[in-house]
Amino acid sequence: MWWKNKDTVLSVLLVSPSILAIAIFVYGFIAWSMRVSVSKWKGLLPDYTFVGLDNYMSLFKDPRFHIDIRNTVTFTVVFVGGSLILGLLMAILLDQNLPGEGFFRSLFLFPMAISFIVTGVVWRWLMNPAMGNRLSGLNLLFDNLGLDFLINRWHTTPNWGIAAIALAAIWQMSGYTMALYLGGLRAVPEEIREAARVDGASELRIYKDIILPMISPVTLSAMIILGHISLKVFDLIVAIAGKQLPLDVPAIYMWQTTFDGTFFGRGAAIGILLLLSVAVLIIPYLAYTLKTEAEL
Repeated sequence: MWWKNKDTVLSVLLVSPSILAIAIFVYGFIAWSMRVSVSKWKGLLPDYTFVGLDNYMSLFKDPRFHIDIRNTVTFTVVFVGGSLILGLLMAILLDQNLPGEGFFRSLFLFPMAISFIVTGVVWRWLMNPAMGNRLSGLNLLFDNLGLDFLINRWHTTPNWGIAAIALAAIWQMSGYTMALYLGGLRAVPEEIREAARVDGASELRIYKDIILPMISPVTLSAMIILGHISLKVFDLIVAIAGKQLPLDVPAIYMWQTTFDGTFFGRGAAIGILLLLSVAVLIIPYLAYTLKTEAEL
């Protein structure tokens, strides 16, 4: 039996603290949050009176939650799309074996080394919406360069302010996307490129019809990683613009509902919805990855 194998027993003992910690502090707390989300708990004193799906149904009827969903979709589209495009372009540039590749690779990756809070503080100044003689940041740069048509109110722009905040997220995560794409590009055999060139294919055609389809798993991985980051964004928005309704997202709504309004039942419901939205992205990806590895 397995318990008679010394190596197996030692292996189980070695990983058991981690398994126990994950069971308690991850899955245990998820289960507790699910219990709270179907309760009547409002206030500092716990109230586990079962109310079914009332907290969830009230959320979908809440106009603020509708704004949260719209902002999340806008942020996700701009953030994921911008990071993929910019990361791919930077990876293609570095794949040309230009002088100083190591320096530029480190430069592009540097923003990822800092937190979203630091990024938000810096971009709050860069995207200062002040006008007139109070111009600063990017608006002042555009004014000095004669690019007045680019001057705007950034995150205070009605309806599309959340897209401006996505620019800061693109700046931080495009380097990470570049690293993923660069690894994929370097894995493409040079013989395939040379064969395409011999057949008269242009470099654009090679990338479009050969290389990009071959690195599609990298694109899928990047989309999953960036997508789950965008779904739970919180600190970047708060650091740049604070807690404003036009820029509201589910994570901010959850924070204010739970800790400012002490409506723990509804706050837990928002958290569970965020968990499910992330799971919708992660679980199919994990299933696809495991299936692919099994086939290999």
